[in-house]
Amino acid sequence: RWVLSLECKGSRNLMSALRRALEVDFKDKDKYKSQGLYLLTTGIPDQETHTISSYVAEACGGVDLQLHVCLFSVTEGTDSSGIIPARYADPRETANAFKEIVQAAKGRFHWFGEAGIFESDDITSIISEMEKAKNYSQKCAFLVESLKQRS
Repeated sequence: RWVLSLECKGSRNLMSALRRALEVDFKDKDKYKSQGLYLLTTGIPDQETHTISSYVAEACGGVDLQLHVCLFSVTEGTDSSGIIPARYADPRETANAFKEIVQAAKGRFHWFGEAGIFESDDITSIISEMEKAKNYSQKCAFLVESLKQRS
């Protein structure tokens, strides 16, 4: 019901949203083993990146709470109505800002667009695991071949 009651507004006041989520909605965080906060966004916050990073580092420090960000890139430089937001950054600058915020909050970053996935911490981890498995498989094949040659 709460989600259905939300209405669009004309800003990206991330600090206000984070304060509400962290100081009101997560006030019982000691009762839970792990919690995550997911931010779905299309652009850079109205506040400076270092301010948000400092806030989330302090808020997430000492508790098992991570901030995860899903950035959806839409038509470059505009929102769905074609209006340039008050604080503008190109998609790469926006992604870098959110990556910094996510690192401060020990979370994960995902960047998607109309063309597909630009960057994703989860996919990067999976690819890394696949490369490790491939290297391990190659080493095992080399060892087996070496043992065959000896016998």
